[in-house]
Amino acid sequence: MQAQIQALLAAGGGAAAMGSNTGPNMEVAKPAIFNGEVGKVGGFITACRLYLKMKMRGMSVEEQVQWVLSYVQGGSADVWKENVMEGLESGEIKYETTEEFLTCLRKEFGGGEEELVKAVELRKMEQGGKTMEEFVQEFKRAARGSGYEGRPLVEEFKRGMNGGIWRKLMEAENPPTSIEQWYRRATALDRNWRESRREEERL
Repeated sequence: MQAQIQALLAAGGGAAAMGSNTGPNMEVAKPAIFNGEVGKVGGFITACRLYLKMKMRGMSVEEQVQWVLSYVQGGSADVWKENVMEGLESGEIKYETTEEFLTCLRKEFGGGEEELVKAVELRKMEQGGKTMEEFVQEFKRAARGSGYEGRPLVEEFKRGMNGGIWRKLMEAENPPTSIEQWYRRATALDRNWRESRREEERL
């Protein structure tokens, strides 16, 4: 199996063998090497999912799993990778779908520690000089898998956003309540304010 993995890497992740399945020569970023570091498994899995969907639809589950394993290298991930490969070769491990394999990968390297890392990242976030659109996207990424939802998530968003926008929304006749309302109305307010500033500078 190691030879098969090396072959996949040499072939550029299998893209060259895909022919008509690669779409109109669309460029898709490959995942960075994953070494088992806490907090990075989510991003690694997302990158793998995108590449598999866009470039490797026609490949078997076994080939897709081998391709993902080719990017699992170093640190604590090496031992886990060897165990998985041995299990696959002996038949002790069999994945019905690639998603099943990715779920096992997340459970192995995510768990409570990943949620803790995400929660800490979320609590440190501040808008600062970013546009609200940029801040919302970063906040959403950190919130995913952090364990925060509902009112606590709204409170963290309010804490991190710039005070001027926060005050205007809180003083509005109908303040936003859900996190989606906060995202939408804060973005609109920030965009309008920045546009007004640009208009003033042009005068």
